Amino acid sequence: MAKLHEECGVFGVCVPDPRERDAAYTAYRALYALQHRGQESAGIAVRRGGQLLLRKAPGLVPEVFDKKTLSDLSGADAAIGHVRYTYDGAERDTFRAQPLLVRHAAGDMALCYNGKLVNARQLRMESETRGGIFQTGTDAEIISHIIVREHLRTNTTEDAILNAMHYMIGAYSLIVLDGKKLIAARDPNGYRPLCIGRVGGCWCAASESCAFEALGGEMVRDVEPGEVVVLTEDGPVSRNVNILARHALCSFELIYFARPDSVIDGVSVDLFRREAGRRLARRSSVEADIVVGVPDSGLSAAQGFAEASGIPYAMGLMKNRYIPRTFIQPTQGQREQSVRIKLNAMGSTVRGKRVILVDDSIVRGTTSARLVKLLRDSGAAEVHFKVSAPPFLNPCYFGTSLPDCRELAAHGRTKEEVCSLIGADSLQYLTVEDMRAAASGLRWGHCDACFTGDYAVPVPHGH
Repeated sequence: MAKLHEECGVFGVCVPDPRERDAAYTAYRALYALQHRGQESAGIAVRRGGQLLLRKAPGLVPEVFDKKTLSDLSGADAAIGHVRYTYDGAERDTFRAQPLLVRHAAGDMALCYNGKLVNARQLRMESETRGGIFQTGTDAEIISHIIVREHLRTNTTEDAILNAMHYMIGAYSLIVLDGKKLIAARDPNGYRPLCIGRVGGCWCAASESCAFEALGGEMVRDVEPGEVVVLTEDGPVSRNVNILARHALCSFELIYFARPDSVIDGVSVDLFRREAGRRLARRSSVEADIVVGVPDSGLSAAQGFAEASGIPYAMGLMKNRYIPRTFIQPTQGQREQSVRIKLNAMGSTVRGKRVILVDDSIVRGTTSARLVKLLRDSGAAEVHFKVSAPPFLNPCYFGTSLPDCRELAAHGRTKEEVCSLIGADSLQYLTVEDMRAAASGLRWGHCDACFTGDYAVPVPHGH
């Protein structure tokens, strides 16, 4: 794993005007805007004539959906879509792709979600002891079992979701489609982003606001932690679950996962990253000639660093945007050289220069070391590594693909030892205090447990 990854992205749209019912195509375009959140599989479920139809498969959005597939889903008055990432290669199959379509006694339901449940194993065991049968190892299937169970005790899907939220602990931004309604829900902690937007006369929900803008619409507001929203033709109808919880948006949504043109919980992602870079610069005493950002998530922080330090910003690394998802590196030697395929240093820019290199994180340190070597091989006189996040020290249980603690570069090592590991002339992390200050505009709180160990909910025993 060269970089961190997050589980997935979700989208839902309700199209009330019968003359404009092309919900599948709207979802397709929105998933393009959310492709950065997941590249392993894509799926869309639609409601047409009160019936639910589904198409999903491994692959990128344009690989899964062609003109014929979208034509087969046309005429729908509502749709939900999903892009998925998994860091377990064995799970790249259609069964684990979302949305999940469930046919049950109270009616059909399609579901997609973003996040990870802390108590998934316990919930699954409880369901299995009652006769529940599972076909996959996904949390989505566990969530569907709980909602169906609660639906048998309630009158509506939204009531069932509100009841189910009392059992589910952890991160989930959820979009559900049934025969009559489109519903969005966010866990009481608010770990993963979810927002509501409007595109013409259509109401939508998405993981990020960039999906609405890609459709020519606009964001209306965030879904609040613990809120369940029914999207109707007259607008959102809101209800809140009665659960006291500490608000804890994942910090890495702002640092890395989200697109820079998104706004999450009231904070511009681009402006947050620029401020992180500025704060890095204010604590830096390194003399340098240029500031270089690692594409793409390090660029905004690098620009902020340059603005605050007065050191010129330069495009010192060029990213190849045409590397396919299935790019194969069969030998260790080829894997070591893969960074040259994805990123190339611009020798005319860095040669003979003292370079400040800004990236969003150091995970294992292998990619960081290759970037430093790439700049040195291209003639950089010095390479000073600046990280727009604090060091990773603890595991994440809420959907971020952090490896085992023992594999984290900063775990058990001093800053000087990490600097030596990656071969840089100096190393600087963003402090926890500066990260919190940069995120001070958030409407609700955030989670920084991967840096501090301060979890908002109890985590599994034995970790």
